[in-house]
Amino acid sequence: MPRSARLDAPGVLHHVMIRGIERRNIFRNNRDRNDLIERLEILLPETQTQCYAWAFMANHAHFLFRSGISGIVTLMRRLLTGYAVTFNKRHKRHGQLFQNRYKSIICQEDPYLKELVRYIHLNPIRGNRVPGLHELSNYPYSGHSVLLGKMNRQWQNTEYVLKFFGANVEEARMNYLSYVEAGIDQGRRDDLVGGGLIRSISGWTELKKSRLQGRERIKGDERILGDSGFVESILAEANEKYNRQHQLQSLGYDIDKLAEKAGKLYNMDPGYILSKGRQTQRVEARDVLCFWAARELGIPLTDLARRFELSPSAVSYAVARGEVIAKHKNYQLK
Repeated sequence: MPRSARLDAPGVLHHVMIRGIERRNIFRNNRDRNDLIERLEILLPETQTQCYAWAFMANHAHFLFRSGISGIVTLMRRLLTGYAVTFNKRHKRHGQLFQNRYKSIICQEDPYLKELVRYIHLNPIRGNRVPGLHELSNYPYSGHSVLLGKMNRQWQNTEYVLKFFGANVEEARMNYLSYVEAGIDQGRRDDLVGGGLIRSISGWTELKKSRLQGRERIKGDERILGDSGFVESILAEANEKYNRQHQLQSLGYDIDKLAEKAGKLYNMDPGYILSKGRQTQRVEARDVLCFWAARELGIPLTDLARRFELSPSAVSYAVARGEVIAKHKNYQLK
């Protein structure tokens, strides 16, 4: 069965899972775990990705990310490729490390963020990495210890998560810990990691109820965790984005044509915009061009970085600035 196209967009909540091929270990020792942490420390700020929860096991890992302006794909490609190359060199092995591509589920925030933070952070107990909650609170390879203030990971956004549990840090940590403890006996939650249509409408009970009420056709998608309205909105947005990109590409839009468009707006030669230089107007025109290229045409930031001889993080900031300018001045592609 062909796999579904990946859904991605800036600012979306993703439950990401990576697994070793044939259930083999992706971490053999703490050096491996620390290597992946060091990569997260670099790549999350560069891609402006927020991390709310994470846990490392032996043969898999879970993350709860909010994607940055380039979506989740850029982060995961750089993270996993770099880690796999180093892992293979360190352990003198060859071949694929991860099982196919990573799994990413777009999640509706209001009903699921707290549930997912708890589910992800309880993985080391479910998988017998640690025997209980006390040990989990001191386990260095999970975001749980960071939320409790036992570990310091600057790249993990604890403030955003803790605000769901209390008005101040001390109260929030106590409430969070009680919430996690209450979930220990829940075991594996298939409604949070699989289920397609069933997951999208909150389980078998709701599905049966909907059928009794004559609502047979309820929107569901295995790539999305949320209610029917949320599923429909994500799919509609994805389709709209694809249609828009296809339309612009059919009109011949590429980097050079975007430079021509920006050149007309700023009364500049396209080659001047594409070449190096820090003049204010040239930088602004290049920012708008980068925004159009990344958001309208879907050109990867790494491709833009090579074209402009910039780092991916510099291009990421240019896209963000360009979005503000384009919206404020109503610069649109037609």
